[in-house]
Amino acid sequence: MRLFAIDTDNNITAFPAAEQVPEGQEHFASEKELAKLAANWPADRLVQVWNSFAGVAPFDGLKPVKKFTDRKTAVARVWKAIQRLDAPAAPQAADAAPKGKRPSKAANADDGAPTAREGSKKAIVLELVRRPDGATLKDIMEATGWQAHSVRGFISGTLSKKMGLKVESTKRPDGERAYQLAQ
Repeated sequence: MRLFAIDTDNNITAFPAAEQVPEGQEHFASEKELAKLAANWPADRLVQVWNSFAGVAPFDGLKPVKKFTDRKTAVARVWKAIQRLDAPAAPQAADAAPKGKRPSKAANADDGAPTAREGSKKAIVLELVRRPDGATLKDIMEATGWQAHSVRGFISGTLSKKMGLKVESTKRPDGERAYQLAQ
């Protein structure tokens, strides 16, 4: 279990074992323990702690704040941020490959057709609209648990714009709206 220590200058350090925490520093190992410590701090100290690592590696994406909504929010955000700290002398995974960037667009199958992760709601909707007679708004709502406006937004935004699919919308003789991929 990693321990974190905070000194009087609001510097937080991660340690692999309790024996290595310097004397006179407050320490904590969980968000709950951090919340107990922070209960005695002035609210301004949480802002100072946050701003001390905002914009600094490995916290490049964090932005400085003037205040937090409440102490609970501040503690949660600080706890989440310090999870990026590595304890010194902690064993490193030598053979671990670095994480690559995630693709920004959906992957395409070998035949050029857009794909979705199996079992996802996107895959379910794609399967329904690929049927020869398409799928009604009700069919898609029942299969996904979405409301009508969510289905229409998904078809317009994800299927049409993001995935580049041509989705036709027609009214059936019974008055139901049906969606189907253009052939």
